Amino acid sequence: MYQYNQDDQTLINERVAQFRSQTERFLKGELDADQFRALRLMNGLYIQIHAPMLRVAIPYGLLSSTQLRKLAHIARKYDKGYCHFTTRQNVQYNWPKLEEVPDILAELAEVQMHAIQTSGNCMRNTTSDHLAGICKDEIEDPRPYCEIIRQWTTLHPEFAYLPRKFKIAVSGALHDRAATQFHDIGLHLVKNEQGETGFKVFVGGGLGRTPVIGQVIRPYLEKRHLLSYLEAILRIYNLFGRRDNKYKARIKILVKEEGLEKFKSLVDEEWHHIKDGMELSDERIHEMQAHFVLPHYDNSASIDSTFPNHLESDNAFATWVKHNTVEHKVPGYRAAFVSLKAPDEPPGDITDSQLEVVADLADRFSFGEVRSTHRQNLVFADVKQADLFDLWQQLNKTKMATPNIGTATDIICCPGLDFCSLANAGSIGITREINETLDNLDYLHDLGDIKINISGCMNGCAHQSVGHIGILGVDKKGEEWYQITLGGSSENEAAIGDRLGPSVPKDQIAQAVAAILDVYVKNRIEDESFLDMVKRAGLTPFKKQVYANH
Repeated sequence: MYQYNQDDQTLINERVAQFRSQTERFLKGELDADQFRALRLMNGLYIQIHAPMLRVAIPYGLLSSTQLRKLAHIARKYDKGYCHFTTRQNVQYNWPKLEEVPDILAELAEVQMHAIQTSGNCMRNTTSDHLAGICKDEIEDPRPYCEIIRQWTTLHPEFAYLPRKFKIAVSGALHDRAATQFHDIGLHLVKNEQGETGFKVFVGGGLGRTPVIGQVIRPYLEKRHLLSYLEAILRIYNLFGRRDNKYKARIKILVKEEGLEKFKSLVDEEWHHIKDGMELSDERIHEMQAHFVLPHYDNSASIDSTFPNHLESDNAFATWVKHNTVEHKVPGYRAAFVSLKAPDEPPGDITDSQLEVVADLADRFSFGEVRSTHRQNLVFADVKQADLFDLWQQLNKTKMATPNIGTATDIICCPGLDFCSLANAGSIGITREINETLDNLDYLHDLGDIKINISGCMNGCAHQSVGHIGILGVDKKGEEWYQITLGGSSENEAAIGDRLGPSVPKDQIAQAVAAILDVYVKNRIEDESFLDMVKRAGLTPFKKQVYANH
């Protein structure tokens, strides 16, 4: 993984000192709340219902065991013994004291971490595929380009105060696991007709109140022009993006109102003036790729008889392997997921002791690294098949081996009314009710890939618009109700879910989800997926079942 140089470390240390001074001035009354607001947001600090919330950046989801131990220490010393992994691969603390936030940032800086630009109207943390570098369908490892983009975006003076927040995602595989089409800019590594690798560029995607699928603005961009083209897009957005209405300030609205062709012409004109002076050299790319070389795999790992023996003799282990591990491009290895979706725990939460267990297991089984995913889980990317049984046993002891990755109980959930001052309805409690209901279904593991996403308000932090089953909390005269959408997807065939019908009261939403799954089981054709069944049959059979008694 990327290691800071002296310039990186100096920048982070100076930023910590700067924010410490700003916080002290605010606490002394020398800065008012409005003056401090912009400063704290640029350092990842929100004010929530109960306490400040600090969002820590995890660039493209990659963490070392040393960083995990620091996160555990911070959770124990400055918070309530836990933290939360988000859908953008970051981590959040929900209970820090304002006066101690500079101390937290100073401790993060000791392990090459920070909270810069994790909030505010700026370029946010660049995200990527959690299987980058090890998946069999990869064209090229996207992480070196993510790091190049991270360095370009960090404290970029021209784009410190954009019309609205701005998010970039990069995928290097045939299968899009980074939701690139729902980002302000999405980048796919692709090959042209000559076999050269470059980028397909999407623009204008986004979720929230107005979900929009990004459009291809450039089918093929040479690597050397990566930063100049991104800069041109940002300049046009910064110049023409709306600042009079925050709900219409995202680039997706600008692209939609201007039309893709006009927007593209504006970008191309700007790009023409700057591209020759911002070329990305081969030397720069190779320098960055050197930070992401593959570890020293055991060439004899594929010669192992213990793994198939354990699969045959232990059904629980076999179930975990089926759902919580995936193929690796190196024979004898697999990627293993750490489920942060135990049925009785808030999705994405992890305790200080669990973090330390994950750090120890990373050192023991996966070259000292772990990755965060878009669905609020973690993954060990490089585990020998021969070590999977031991790994599973250790995860099982600490409630991190729930065999539900990709199943209906692998639910994305926002904090909802439990923490968020913007929420209209609860999410965590509803998730628990759905889990309890689905836990009684004998066929749960036979349902295949089903993604349920639950948001407590229209901001859609849990991406309900692209859930196979999306659930959105709404307020009806002080009561919590939930709208349901079906058929969304953030993968290659991106789609925004269609609303099923009227919202459902809080005490009926869990049974409504069970009814939807029951319709799927009774109407699917052989191994037909949930999404394929929704496309084929439409919403009618689901409506009949969910609203049968209304």
